[in-house]
Amino acid sequence: MNIAKEILEGNALTYEKATQLYQDENIDTMDLLNEAYQVRKHYYGKKVKLNMILNAKSGICPEDCGYCGQSRDMKRKDRYALVEGDKIMDGAKVAADNQIGTYCIVMSGRGPSNKEVDHITNTVEQIKENHPQLKICACLGLTDEEQAKKLKEAGVDRYNHNVNTSESYHEEVVTSHTYEDRVRTIEMMKENNISPCSGVICGMGETLEDRMDMAFALKEIDADSIPINFLHPIKGTKFGDMDELTPMKCLRIIAMFRLINPTKEIRIAGGREINLRSLQPLALKAVNSIFVGDYLITGGQPNEDDYRMIEDLGFEIDNNTGVRAEEIATV
Repeated sequence: MNIAKEILEGNALTYEKATQLYQDENIDTMDLLNEAYQVRKHYYGKKVKLNMILNAKSGICPEDCGYCGQSRDMKRKDRYALVEGDKIMDGAKVAADNQIGTYCIVMSGRGPSNKEVDHITNTVEQIKENHPQLKICACLGLTDEEQAKKLKEAGVDRYNHNVNTSESYHEEVVTSHTYEDRVRTIEMMKENNISPCSGVICGMGETLEDRMDMAFALKEIDADSIPINFLHPIKGTKFGDMDELTPMKCLRIIAMFRLINPTKEIRIAGGREINLRSLQPLALKAVNSIFVGDYLITGGQPNEDDYRMIEDLGFEIDNNTGVRAEEIATV
């Protein structure tokens, strides 16, 4: 195959070509992964970006997302209101002290109140004073224009709002908001010059075509950062008994997302430990970013295991958080 060569020469994969590659069982997953590595290496070398999450508000949510242990349908869940600014700043210090480039402040709920946005923005301003090199990502749900402007003025660098699944499968995952609501939020952040982060959750019963639709939708949205989550089934949720992924299926998904979105920061996120299992290191042949530490309500592997994995591969931590891949490639 010469897929990587064609992509690097400017011939982007079409939807039809990508779907054929993904579905063709005669094409070995490791061959696809090697093609993805050539693209990843061209734009990012052997650098790996580190991200850390703070679950700043938990379990207080009116939404019915079928994968989420914080949804309105969950009877048992850890509930607490937006934490104090000191706790958010403590997390930022931990991130800065551990070579983590992006610190993600996440809130449960449909969207933040104006009071909650003011609390977040005041805290972000203090974080930026203490750790100016730290990139701040906010994940607060659906926002309005005025809230987006406040986040930008305070120094929020990136906003995460995942599309999660394909437009056609969206109602199977959640009914309390629309796919268009999610896309509109991402576009609003772009209009306010906040870097858009949007990703997916694979393994919720979606088809192979749905996965291609997700990858191309994110290409159309032009998300700077694409987190790929793999379903971590939580008992009591709609998808709590689902288990359809294997490590090799995950690697194939990751490879295709890289080939379709060659210049983007692609991150393995929630569920990587239980779905990729012993093949986690191979994922870094396609992705250039990972979360370290715990996720929102599920645990990650020990930080030292992630640092060792990066070192053992001969990769290195990327502390240059402010340059896009398109710029790196021209240096």
